[in-house]
Amino acid sequence: MYVNSFSRVRLPYFDLRTQGKEFFCERKAAMISGTIKNMLTGPGQFTEKQMGEVSFPEISGDVLEKVLEYFHYKLRYTNVSSAEEVPEFDITPQVALPLLMAANYLEA
Repeated sequence: MYVNSFSRVRLPYFDLRTQGKEFFCERKAAMISGTIKNMLTGPGQFTEKQMGEVSFPEISGDVLEKVLEYFHYKLRYTNVSSAEEVPEFDITPQVALPLLMAANYLEA
């Protein structure tokens, strides 16, 4: 959990921002991304780590929203029993390429 620099309280959520949109993401779900994980927990004094905000201006809001949906989907359905049915993760053809590029960048 990141430490809010104003209150020093550890919070389970942080901000993700892109192109005028802001999302609050559960930290545990976002740790699926190697890039976000490094920003928030890696060594050094990254601004993202100190402020609990991560900005991705090169990723559109719609694509980032779909990425966050995937983080929660993966968190929910990883290590489920074989008896539990895992639904398909729906991706429209229009968002497939930008989503693939964002996933590559985010190491998700």
